[in-house]
Amino acid sequence: MDIKDGRTVKGINFVGLRDAGDPVELAARYADEGADELCFLDITATVEKRDTLVELVRNVGKEINIPFTVGGGIREVQDVSRLLKAGADKISINSAAVKRPELVSELALEFGSQCVVVAIDVKQENDGHWYVYVHGGRSRTEHKAIDWAKRITDLGAGEILLTSMNSDGTQEGFSLKITREMGKAVPIPIIASGGAGTMTHFEEVFREGEADAALAASVFHFGSIPIPKLKEYLASKQIPMRQL
Repeated sequence: MDIKDGRTVKGINFVGLRDAGDPVELAARYADEGADELCFLDITATVEKRDTLVELVRNVGKEINIPFTVGGGIREVQDVSRLLKAGADKISINSAAVKRPELVSELALEFGSQCVVVAIDVKQENDGHWYVYVHGGRSRTEHKAIDWAKRITDLGAGEILLTSMNSDGTQEGFSLKITREMGKAVPIPIIASGGAGTMTHFEEVFREGEADAALAASVFHFGSIPIPKLKEYLASKQIPMRQL
């Protein structure tokens, strides 16, 4: 769930945001429907130079009984401590990791690698390379996706949330090639994000993309794919699923 001004929003290719509902209400619904984990990303916290919404985290924690990750505006160890105390299970960093890579190690040492998710927003440019973007997809860095994934893994990241900006919100399918390549390059779990539009897309990202998990927003927020139906479909394709 991308959060802006206390509301859940969703766009296409990181722009054209539209309202998708109250994040606490959506969180409770998804937990009831059988989602395995939730991820809340305060998408303007870094750009606006403010902290992630701790009160929202506290309210979500009261309503759900599944793990959830929180990201956006995290810059130091104290930020993470506040979020975990409010109820978050994991935190996600992106821009802060690029700005100061040693933060990954500091958080891993303080809270354990299992708590540290590094979000990598990537975009394939005309030269064919996938570059890492920061500040909510506004700024390109010179980091290439696979090289950066290897570096943050060495620094202590426990998971990677890989979002393809080329596919984000298009509902035309996950970016399978970069997902598979990153999974082969590092030993930690890869959460694929960006492009889910059909149940077949989820099957593809697990089989062809070799992802460890799949994240989606639009298809759930706007009701085109119910979570229980998706899990039934994937189980029927012999993809292991946690059932209610």
